[in-house]
Amino acid sequence: MRTPLVAYLAALLAIGILDGLWLGVVAKTWYQQGMGALMAEQPRLVPAALFYLGYPVGVVLFAALPAGGDLAKGLLMGALFGLFCYGTYDMTAWAVLRGYPGWLAGLDLAWGVAVTTAGTAAAVLAARHWG
Repeated sequence: MRTPLVAYLAALLAIGILDGLWLGVVAKTWYQQGMGALMAEQPRLVPAALFYLGYPVGVVLFAALPAGGDLAKGLLMGALFGLFCYGTYDMTAWAVLRGYPGWLAGLDLAWGVAVTTAGTAAAVLAARHWG
C-alpha cells in the first residue's frame, strides 16, 4: 500500500508546483488573452481542488503503476494519459465554445502532455526509491 501513496504524493507535488508556475506566472497572460470573457476573475477553489487532488490518482493508476518502475514506459504512459485527458477538454472546448481559439487548445494540450509526463516521472521515481 505504501508504493501507491508515495507515487500519489510525488505526482501531486510535481503537478501542483508545475501547474502553479505555468498558470500563475508563465502562461497567465496567454490564457487571459485566449479565453477573454470566458475566464473567471478568480478561480473557483472547490472544482480546482477536486481536480488537483483527483488528477494525480489517474496519473498513478493509469500511467505510473502500470509502468512497473520502468521510467521510459512511465514517460510514454504519462504522455498518452495527458494527451487523452487534456485532449478531451481542449478539443471539446475548441469545438463548442464560441471564440475559444485553436492556438490556446494546442498550447494547453501540449502543456497537459508535459505536466502529466513530469508528474508520472516523479511518481515512478519516488515509488522506485521510497516505495
